[in-house]
Amino acid sequence: MTAIPAPHQIALIGTGIMGGHMARRLAGAGFAVTVWNRDRGKADRLGVFGVGMTDSPSAACAGADAVIVMLSDGPVVEQVMFRADATGRSPFDAIKAGAALIVMSSIPVEACQEQARRCIAQGLDYLDAPVSGGEPGARDGTLAIMAGGEHGVVERLASMFAAMGRVTHVGPAGTGQLTKLANQIIVGGTMVAVAEALDFAVRGGADAEAVRKALMGGFADSRILDVHGARMVKRDFVPGGPAEYQLKDLRTAQALAARSGLDFTLLDCVAGMFGEMIDRFGPGNDVSGILMEVERRSSGGAAGKKSSPQERE
Repeated sequence: MTAIPAPHQIALIGTGIMGGHMARRLAGAGFAVTVWNRDRGKADRLGVFGVGMTDSPSAACAGADAVIVMLSDGPVVEQVMFRADATGRSPFDAIKAGAALIVMSSIPVEACQEQARRCIAQGLDYLDAPVSGGEPGARDGTLAIMAGGEHGVVERLASMFAAMGRVTHVGPAGTGQLTKLANQIIVGGTMVAVAEALDFAVRGGADAEAVRKALMGGFADSRILDVHGARMVKRDFVPGGPAEYQLKDLRTAQALAARSGLDFTLLDCVAGMFGEMIDRFGPGNDVSGILMEVERRSSGGAAGKKSSPQERE
């Protein structure tokens, strides 16, 4: 099967931190893009890039050849896409036969499998295609896209995915989300490791930024050390990737592991740390804010120097 040509009609539901950049890149690649967002202001700013706006998600989906969903979690995807909106019709029912529904949100594996069954019954193609790379990846079009579903559908939508990053077909419906959960275990564990390493070095008298630079290029190097290590050094915890989303994914992985009879020590430890971080320091921090929880624990529970979005306003 050949890649879809541009321009092609794409609906994108959800223009938050990630979705807005994705819509902009799709429009820049020559696709005809129509978006909907609960907060209309976040969608309106995309008009300068040639992106169209609608007042309802069903209106955005009507006539689209591909519908991309980039909402916060599974319950929100279910509510927005599969329940009637202000028009009295659900966006899912507004999608024309033969079109593709691509859920790029991070949602449970079982939810994707059920959505795929609904799509088959309605004559639609379905992919679960969550992403990794955060806001920088969405902005620069370098997202890692993990696609579950029919290989032919991934190939047919190749040029669409190319506008946003690098797509890899990983298996049947649901395996995109499974791969994203594996990604989040690595990301969460590495985030904690970088935070502990920097805290360890600083408490011994080393300069945090010099330590980060010294480690880059060696076996300890990683994208997280580069990007999030820099955030930790600057104590810049304004969210590019909210810690709440990381915790959501880690807890989804825990639930799936438990249903599969699996017990993972690192997963449970990292999920616990992110949970305590949010409980103690509140929501609204970037994932790199795990440094605050690491500092608290390394000092025996005493609060170290803290930083939050509210404190920086």
